[in-house]
Amino acid sequence: MGASAFDDVGRRLRRSLFALLAVLVAGSIGYFALGFTPLDAVYQAVTTVTTVGFREVVPFGSAEKAFTIAFVLVGVGVVLYTLTGLLGLLIEGWAGNEWGRRRMVKQIGELQGHAIVCGWGRVGRAAAHQLSKSGVQVVVCDSDPGRLADCPYPHLEGDATRDEFLRQLGVERARVLVATLDTDASSLFVTLTARALNPHLVIIARSRVDDTEQKLLRAGADRVVNPQRIGGNRIAAFALQPHVTDFLDVAMHDEGVEFRLEQVVVHHGSPLAGSTVREARLHEGDGALLLAMRQGGEFRTNPAPDTVVQPGDVVIVIGTAGQIDDVRRAAGSARVDGG
Repeated sequence: MGASAFDDVGRRLRRSLFALLAVLVAGSIGYFALGFTPLDAVYQAVTTVTTVGFREVVPFGSAEKAFTIAFVLVGVGVVLYTLTGLLGLLIEGWAGNEWGRRRMVKQIGELQGHAIVCGWGRVGRAAAHQLSKSGVQVVVCDSDPGRLADCPYPHLEGDATRDEFLRQLGVERARVLVATLDTDASSLFVTLTARALNPHLVIIARSRVDDTEQKLLRAGADRVVNPQRIGGNRIAAFALQPHVTDFLDVAMHDEGVEFRLEQVVVHHGSPLAGSTVREARLHEGDGALLLAMRQGGEFRTNPAPDTVVQPGDVVIVIGTAGQIDDVRRAAGSARVDGG
């Protein structure tokens, strides 16, 4: 049940409770005016409007009977309206939310190798959409249930800094975690907790200030992204080399183009491990084109044909989907590489 619907049920319940209180007060005043003591007046109003059916505290005359008839017709309707609102709040609200959460936890429990996005803000939304477009299953969490109302992916409301909540998100089976919370301190806690629970997890953290970047890396983040700095770099790139920047965007993100720019990790025991670039045929025209290699943390652009490819190297290639899949199979690599 969405936040707006839940609030609507709550408003109706508050109105009905106010109406019930007003009816009881009016009934008590009416019986008091007919000669009842204050306690008897309240007692008679409550037993009448709740249709309990106890005896009259004093013998009724014509005036008391006429007033009771009118009071029953108005009061019983208000009581039924109040009970309807209360049941709606319980069933649509708590029961609905609890059932939805249990169903979501079960759905997440069946995922393997998924990505967890902590924080459903602008950066988190963009990251989740791009991961989903790349074929990765996405799970989202946020502490604000209102922000999750329009989330199209499996999601849970809660505190991502807690071990138990991260386990509900499947952190021990996940491949990637993206920390884009409201504060750098929260992202830091999430990074620490997630790294302790899954040493092999790829963690990408968003930082708002430069001073936090090194702290996040020390806490266990594999990469730290500063959106403001990246935005400034892209503005400068568009100003100086707009066509190069457009090409990189198309090659990385546009699914409608034939060629793709991707990274592939070379694994132990693969045919590429121990071979030269020439033997791997990465420079020939009938396959993917090798643009660069990352060996030992350093990039080598346009490596020479006699360069030996080692296990753990990352090759940056451009080609069609079929050509890149051939390279992945030769490298023994998974579909998505976080290295």
